[in-house]
Amino acid sequence: MRCVVVIPSRLGSSRLPAKPLLNRTGKYLVQHVFERAIQSKVAEEVIIATDDHQIFKACIGFGARAEMTRFDHASGTDRVAEIASRVQGDLFLNLQGDEPLVDPESVDTLFNLLIDHPSVPMATLGTPLISLDEYFSTSVVKVVRDDNQKALYFSRSPIPHVRDGSPDLISNGRNFLRHLGIYCYRRDFLLSLRSIPVHPFEQIEKLEQLRVLGHGFSILVGLVHARGFGIDTPQDYEKFVDLMSKKQ
Repeated sequence: MRCVVVIPSRLGSSRLPAKPLLNRTGKYLVQHVFERAIQSKVAEEVIIATDDHQIFKACIGFGARAEMTRFDHASGTDRVAEIASRVQGDLFLNLQGDEPLVDPESVDTLFNLLIDHPSVPMATLGTPLISLDEYFSTSVVKVVRDDNQKALYFSRSPIPHVRDGSPDLISNGRNFLRHLGIYCYRRDFLLSLRSIPVHPFEQIEKLEQLRVLGHGFSILVGLVHARGFGIDTPQDYEKFVDLMSKKQ
């Protein structure tokens, strides 16, 4: 199967303007993501998808394949779908452009989930929760899955709910998972997502993956321990710059 990583990247960000082009580490933020993605042993192609000419020019400058997309996409998923509509491939992985420490092995895990389970249209990842603060935080999305690695539900609420006592995150970590926002799709399913109606659960939780579950489709959830590090705020970027400085 031909596996393609797509990195949607846009210039606009209310909390961190011009985020993809931040370069205090000596490299653009989106370049860090690209260089991680090309370390995948399964992906045959890595494409940066953008609606901004500055980002496009920067990506060409550091040797990436970049594709211009429409500017009016509502989500990164829609941007990935546009690429899938005109690029040859069987599996398309949506890797956010603000994940500069993504583990290439996690990318391979995600592709292999769909390669090994040909009847499932979509896959994502989860990692064990590490604290009760994470478990109770509404900003941390949790996922529960069945014995066949299929998602039962995603929620901002603490799931599964522990009726008696507190969750045992150490010895029972596989049952208490933080969802990682990285997705892999079969091409035909990705292109059909735009025609699937918004589901009430999606509206309530503000989680687009619940559109898939709510309409009866399956999502595989792979278990990984590498968490990555998303850059959403100036403080996040400062932390990343400091980390890269220490590595150098």
